[in-house]
Amino acid sequence: MDNRESLDRSSVDTGRNVSVTDGHESYNRNDDYIGTGTLQQTIPNAAENESFEVVDAVLQSDIGINTLLTRLKQSVASAREFAAFLKKRSTLEEEHAQGLKKICKGSHEYSRRLDNRQGSYAQHYEEVIGIHDRLADNGVQFALSIHQMHEDLHDLAANIERRRKQWKQTGLSAEKRVQDSEALMEKAKAKYDSLAEDYDRARTGDKQSSRVFGLKGPKSAAQHEEDLHRKMQAADSDYASKVQTAQSQRQELVNTQRPQAVKAILDLIDECDAGLTLQLQKYASFNEKLLLSNGLCVSPLKGHNNNSSLRSLRDVVFQIDNAHDLNSYIRSFSARAGQRSAVVKYQTHPSLAPSNHPIPSDLRSQFDTGYPPNPLGTFPITPFSENVQFVDTVPDQRSEPDQFPVQSTGDQAYHRSLHQQTLPPSGGAAGPPPLPQSQLASTLHSQTPTSAVVVSPELTHPELPPLRPVFGAVDLFGLDVEGIYRLSGSAMHISKLRAIFNNDSSQVDFRNPESFFHDVNSVAGLLKQFFRDLPDPLLTHQHFQNFIEAARIDDDVTRRDSLHAIVNSLPDPNYATLRALTLHLHRVQEHSAANRMNAGNLAICFGPTLMGTGSNVADNGWQVKVIETILHNTYQIFDDD
Repeated sequence: MDNRESLDRSSVDTGRNVSVTDGHESYNRNDDYIGTGTLQQTIPNAAENESFEVVDAVLQSDIGINTLLTRLKQSVASAREFAAFLKKRSTLEEEHAQGLKKICKGSHEYSRRLDNRQGSYAQHYEEVIGIHDRLADNGVQFALSIHQMHEDLHDLAANIERRRKQWKQTGLSAEKRVQDSEALMEKAKAKYDSLAEDYDRARTGDKQSSRVFGLKGPKSAAQHEEDLHRKMQAADSDYASKVQTAQSQRQELVNTQRPQAVKAILDLIDECDAGLTLQLQKYASFNEKLLLSNGLCVSPLKGHNNNSSLRSLRDVVFQIDNAHDLNSYIRSFSARAGQRSAVVKYQTHPSLAPSNHPIPSDLRSQFDTGYPPNPLGTFPITPFSENVQFVDTVPDQRSEPDQFPVQSTGDQAYHRSLHQQTLPPSGGAAGPPPLPQSQLASTLHSQTPTSAVVVSPELTHPELPPLRPVFGAVDLFGLDVEGIYRLSGSAMHISKLRAIFNNDSSQVDFRNPESFFHDVNSVAGLLKQFFRDLPDPLLTHQHFQNFIEAARIDDDVTRRDSLHAIVNSLPDPNYATLRALTLHLHRVQEHSAANRMNAGNLAICFGPTLMGTGSNVADNGWQVKVIETILHNTYQIFDDD
């Protein structure tokens, strides 16, 4: 029994010593390796090798995986923080670029308005806006680039974090299994040591006590010793198996699982750090590119290979010529200035002149016909009482026989001066002053007119189409008709009236309601159809966009003055017709309490009719705004006529 017991304890002790001895041998090999390296390498390489050895020792220890996991977590946090920085920076750059583009667009549109300076200032200011627009494009491109960097870095951090959690579970689970097996081994060893001590005392202890009390009664010393020996052998066997299990798991951890986990985590750290470094390098490169591009926009390089059309911001600004712009603006009004007579003299009216003095031929013609002499000698001035139809004075092969083109002057050199000679200066905002009695048309008679209205003097202008009967009919019979110009007349009546005008407009007489079938709405519809069928609208396609831009102005006075300038630039026939129509519609809106047609309602009816239909449906509202502003400021816009 003693020999078997000695053999068993010897085998157990030998097993434990092997484990410890292996550990000492490993350390001894490391010590020998370090010592050998110290002898063979130079001092810097020795320090570097020592650093590598320390790193390797830490990685192969029990804290190696935890250390690397903590370091990987820091890398992921840094990547996420820089990704958030890139996102915020891209948002700021995007807002800045879009705001700059919006400002450039607004300035570009404003620079084209008639109330803004033109000439070299407008031209070079457009270039300044273009430079800023290119700066905004560079900012947008930079914002898109760093936003893409943010997405790439965010995806990288999310991927690394997901794989970190996987290896954390794998590596720490292996470490936990080894720790649990070693804890069981230590517990088995403690039990084995306790039973071995009890057995040793029972074998060499007090011999006087011959009996030991047990559960089933007293035991002899031999029985007690035998029982302890049997328990000790079972504990020895369990301890040995626990040691073997701990050794195998430790061996697997050290040789396989820990190196795999360490290598995988190191690869993740390298991947995350490399990705972060790459994005930092790209960020630096994009910043350099942005600054360089902006610098080239503000001040392009000068050389024979560069585009000469691109000038620096400084060169563009210094090209503005204020004196030339002012002179050009003043010269643009030379046509409106007219010719002023060198001699100012008093002339007696022909009716008051002595009988022995003949009346000058030019004044006699004006007194007889009610029109001033034609200063150009090329424009035929024909009163409305003569044969004037809804056709051009100069035939145009493009005109359809069913259309109502505005009567042409035949000479675009016929300026406002003729109109101003025909009509005396305005008396201000109270309304256009009356012409001499010789130029007034006879009062239209009616059977039951709504009011006794004298035909306005603006209807006698030589450039007007024969609209006098139409205006007169509405003035006499339609001012108090509810919905005048809004309600449609009879299509058959409009067709018949149109045929009468096309046949011989001089025979049209609307002083009798029977001549227009007692349907004043048909007369109003004929007027709207006349303007609607013009090949070129009354306000002309050429000035359409200028009218729309002026209508967009918020300030009432500025909008009125802008529209006034555009109205003055219309051709003479269009201007004279617009003036007569505006004064007529002003009389209509003065009776809005009865006819329910204020300036806004009239503008809705005549907006697209006078301006034509544009390509953008949204411009319809601005067309109404144009006509409404003109009606609200009738005597201010035509105060010089």
